[in-house]
Amino acid sequence: MSRQSVRMQRCENVPGQRGRASEKQLVLKGVAKPSFLIEAAEKRVWADGDQAPTSTDSLVRPSPLPHLGWGSPEDVWLKMVGREHNYRHSKSFMQDHPSIQPKMRAILLDWLIEVSEAYALNRQTFYLAQDYFDRFMLTQDNIDKGMLQLIGITCLFIASKMEETCPPTLSQMAYVTAGTYYKTEILQMEIIILKALRWNLSPETAVSWLKLYFQLASMSGDCDLLVLQYPQDAYIQMTRLLDLCILNINSLDFEYRVLAAAVLSHFIERETAEKVSGLSGDAVQLCVDWMAPFVESANCFDRAPLKYFAGIKEEDRHDIQSHTHYMTMLAIGPKGDNSRFLTPPNSTEKTCTR
Repeated sequence: MSRQSVRMQRCENVPGQRGRASEKQLVLKGVAKPSFLIEAAEKRVWADGDQAPTSTDSLVRPSPLPHLGWGSPEDVWLKMVGREHNYRHSKSFMQDHPSIQPKMRAILLDWLIEVSEAYALNRQTFYLAQDYFDRFMLTQDNIDKGMLQLIGITCLFIASKMEETCPPTLSQMAYVTAGTYYKTEILQMEIIILKALRWNLSPETAVSWLKLYFQLASMSGDCDLLVLQYPQDAYIQMTRLLDLCILNINSLDFEYRVLAAAVLSHFIERETAEKVSGLSGDAVQLCVDWMAPFVESANCFDRAPLKYFAGIKEEDRHDIQSHTHYMTMLAIGPKGDNSRFLTPPNSTEKTCTR
């Protein structure tokens, strides 16, 4: 896919198509009190009545990590699980942004996956950007839909600097917005987002949990935890399902580690998935059931291919974020009320072939 094709030219609800902010200053449209920097410190992330991702503390088992030569397995595990509490996410942010619909989030994240593939970014980079976006939106009120593309590409810009050895330049990030935003606007939005997130930029993402779980499930004997043990082809089938699910706003009802465990449960024996995730069956079952329609939707398509990326070593190709017909999969996925607002624009429709 050429970089020119990575442009957000969708329907009228496409984020980022509602004009340009001034080159001299950035004021978020629709914010009750526009300002250069959005003061988010005083806003509670969890207001009364908000529903946080279901806690699984009482259902967590002892650390599944093997012996580590560089640290205590129990301490490392507790710190990883603790990040689920420090980096909270919730779909409740939609209530604070009347002009934004779940469909718009799905379109935005799908586009960020396209951009990630075009620049051969790591899967972790995209998932960091997704986490930054969802947590940032929790700190804001009444953001106009025309600002979503700017917020999204800026989150990806920040994530790439956190994760990539050679991140895309600011000019490259501005380029993929098809001239919608200037470089200065991305830099201004970067400061706004970092301030709102209080520089908390290192969550355990859904894909990092999945990678760890599958590694543990594939290990035998005294294998090194840091050396790849799992088959690449199987891993990218799992990540395709995870990508598909994360586009759905209801995925935010679950902790990232639960999402990853549910994905794994659809590919390997349930008992093994429970063992390597440190979660009981009761902790994961609700998410497994919610995910089932997405599994059926993904199965309508051929297996995800292990793509070639110039300059990427063969043993690292599975870690590069790749894009497929996610919006079409969502459209033919869950048949409840949520499926209606996830229908993609006609220009992205493709025939489902088994």
